[in-house]
Amino acid sequence: MEPQIRYVRSADGTKIATASLGAGEPVVLSPPTLGFIDAYFAVPEARNAMEHLAERHRVVTYDPRGRGLSDRAVTDWSLQARVDDLLAVFDGTSITSACVLGRAYGSPVTIAFAAMHPERVRRLGLYAGVARGADISAPASTQVNSMVMDGHISWAVGCQFIALLTLGWSESAKTFADLMEKAFTPESFRDYREAALADDVSDRLEIVRCPALLIQPSVAATPQGTVLFSRDAWREVAMRIPDARVRTSDLVAWTSFWLSDDDAKAFVDFFDEDEPHANGAPLPSGTAIILFADIVDSTALTERLGDAAFRDGARALDGLLRTIIVESGGTPIDGKLLGDGVLATFPAASQGIAAALACGSAGEDRGLPLHLGLHAGDVIREENNVFGGAVNIASRISALSAPGEVLVSRTVADLARTSAGVAFADRGEHALKGVADPQRVYAVRRAE
Repeated sequence: MEPQIRYVRSADGTKIATASLGAGEPVVLSPPTLGFIDAYFAVPEARNAMEHLAERHRVVTYDPRGRGLSDRAVTDWSLQARVDDLLAVFDGTSITSACVLGRAYGSPVTIAFAAMHPERVRRLGLYAGVARGADISAPASTQVNSMVMDGHISWAVGCQFIALLTLGWSESAKTFADLMEKAFTPESFRDYREAALADDVSDRLEIVRCPALLIQPSVAATPQGTVLFSRDAWREVAMRIPDARVRTSDLVAWTSFWLSDDDAKAFVDFFDEDEPHANGAPLPSGTAIILFADIVDSTALTERLGDAAFRDGARALDGLLRTIIVESGGTPIDGKLLGDGVLATFPAASQGIAAALACGSAGEDRGLPLHLGLHAGDVIREENNVFGGAVNIASRISALSAPGEVLVSRTVADLARTSAGVAFADRGEHALKGVADPQRVYAVRRAE
């Protein structure tokens, strides 16, 4: 099997190279420090692991920004930018939802993605997974890169040292060293590692909604005694992700970019498990609380701020709104394309109101005020989307709201009157486009 290469664009326009192998339900592999497309398919041990995964799945991986076949001219190494790269891989390869596998320094990106986009991640695999990049120590790579940057050795020699220290001196290591020299520049290797070391997604572990499998090294140090991995780090991940399980690996060179055969098979078995709620909180069929949040007058804001500034602000706000929704017990609906807004469903009116108020505050704080509206009613679930008259009513109520104001239908107000800890101001009846009967709406007021 030969991989299929295609390019997608991240939110800031960075071109990201993707590779696809096999067929079936998708598994998206988020690369660690030393992972890149050419090495995955040219180094025999790495290719073996990829082919184990591809026996039953369509495996999609990519070169992160600044690396391999992707754009090299990169200045934004932030965690959000790298999460956006992963989202672009999903969107650009037409993947609605998938199992996601991340390892070592790549695991915080996958954890953040699963927390921010729960409807996109069916199951989460973590190989030597951590919530903080600082929980992994790779002093040899740091020292070698410093020697290269200081001009003491060439980049080619530095890559040979890293391959030797990571993989042992073999034909595979020689192949990898040659490929690494081309996949990175000394500057991009340094900048990526510095960004990865600063990653911290510990505050998002509890909001990962999907089942997770952590495969961790049984040996946390090199033969020379250098401690590479804190056992407390993976215990924290295992304890704080609500639906997580753990197994250990006998892989010694676990900081490398491939999986052992046994571990690859374990991930495949985990990804193939059939659980009815593998996507975390399922999109509801039946009654749901529906929230619409939409940026006020986005056209005027774009003209005033400039297209790039507005898109950057809107993208950052979108990620924050989705985090608020998930933390409040809701499910963002990615299948509904709103442009500059978010649609979400909640099982309880009090949760929807709490989320709407928090979203309104977030929009005000960032100078991007929101229209916010809530309604309750029956919805129809189809994959990653919801439909029905209740969804349309929620949208129309949102459009009635003043900037930053939360309006709710009478149904929501009745459901939440004793549970949400808020007050409601009657705004009267309104004729809504496409809705036969006038709807009475109420403005939410925080309780004194």
